[in-house]
Amino acid sequence: MKPVVCIVGRPNVGKSTLFNRLVGRRLAIVQDDPGVTRDRLYGEGDWDGQDFVVIDTGGLTPADPSSLSSSIRGQVDVAIDEAEVIIFVVDARAGVCVEDGEVAGLLRSSGKEVILAANKADGPQQELHAAEFYELGLGEVVPVSAQHGRNVADLLDGLVDRLRGQALGGEDAPSADDDLKRVALVGRPNAGKSSLVNRLIGEDRMLVDATPGTTRDPVDSIWDTGSERLRLMDTAGIRRKRTSYIHMEKIAVVKAIRSIERTQVACLLVDVAEGVREQDAKIASMCHDAGRALVLLLSKTDLVPVGSKAYREVLADLRDQLRFVSYAPVLGVSSKEPSGLGKLPRVISRVFSQWDRRISTSTLNRFLADAVESHHPAACRGREVKLYYVAQVSVRPPTFIFSCNTPDGVKTDYRRYLANRLRDAFGFEGTPLRLFFRKRGKEKPGRRG
Repeated sequence: MKPVVCIVGRPNVGKSTLFNRLVGRRLAIVQDDPGVTRDRLYGEGDWDGQDFVVIDTGGLTPADPSSLSSSIRGQVDVAIDEAEVIIFVVDARAGVCVEDGEVAGLLRSSGKEVILAANKADGPQQELHAAEFYELGLGEVVPVSAQHGRNVADLLDGLVDRLRGQALGGEDAPSADDDLKRVALVGRPNAGKSSLVNRLIGEDRMLVDATPGTTRDPVDSIWDTGSERLRLMDTAGIRRKRTSYIHMEKIAVVKAIRSIERTQVACLLVDVAEGVREQDAKIASMCHDAGRALVLLLSKTDLVPVGSKAYREVLADLRDQLRFVSYAPVLGVSSKEPSGLGKLPRVISRVFSQWDRRISTSTLNRFLADAVESHHPAACRGREVKLYYVAQVSVRPPTFIFSCNTPDGVKTDYRRYLANRLRDAFGFEGTPLRLFFRKRGKEKPGRRG
């Protein structure tokens, strides 16, 4: 997995600006499909060939020193546990404050790598002011201006050096279970994830409570389905950002998102008794964007039986609101009844095989000829759009590159048409598809369309 870098600090010190600097353009993802846009709590960055995940933990806002344990300690403790390196952001203009000292004390005692970034050092005068942060006892102070990019390269150099230094320390020897398929249960709080894990593995390993948000940390269990062993990951419920009042819950969301990144098959639980919510679409989009195989589980069918009018209404609503993942199979399940659970291992195995499926180039190009013959792409600025060749370049998820004369001329509706034709021809149940369009080399004279 990519190493994790956490950014901590008080509000208004420029944390989010620095976060955007570190993740750069890779943060923004534009998608035409509805429901894909979402609030992001994390992003991916890279520098000098080193990839890493960056987490913005939100502002630390203790009302007074006595509230440190409730307002700061929870977030900082989890950030310390989660990250390989912590970037502690302070305000070079405001100088050292009481809250900075309290957090610095926690970071010093953690044993984790800490980089102290004195932000808003927009010029030489502010850089001089940044020197006072040496009194926090965290070593070198890096004066930066996240807004203007001043010294951010130096900060990244130091970050990458520390990440690579940790990597040289070696990794634990792999276990026999490392080759198991990884399956994550994801969903809104109290959707029944932990109860389902307990039912599948046959023991009360997961804490189950009616209070939403009981699960804080992703927990791995080994699930013996009878035909194979799977690594099953329960995750904290993912709330909408504006309802995540507790800092610990924000970090729990980050852990759930990391579980999606770590998994191979994501099972999204939707509470059939509550119906489909906006957040269900956002979680589905996280799985889609991450390129994971996806199964949709309508949970708690002991309350709303499969086949009932209410169940059919929720199913129709699910298909409408999550139509951008219409490729995902839907299964009704309950932790209190065996109905549906017996089918789940087969569904997981099926979507995993499709996620890992490769089609030969000759077969794909016969497919392309038929698809274009049935429906030609529209002309672009008076010029015919030609598709010459297609090849599958990777799996997990299946990814295809189409060679054409004008990539920009292949419009969204035609790209969607090709994706649908791929599914009609080859299945690809439960897996997103990635289609890219690349311009072929210059055409010979007389070949211009």
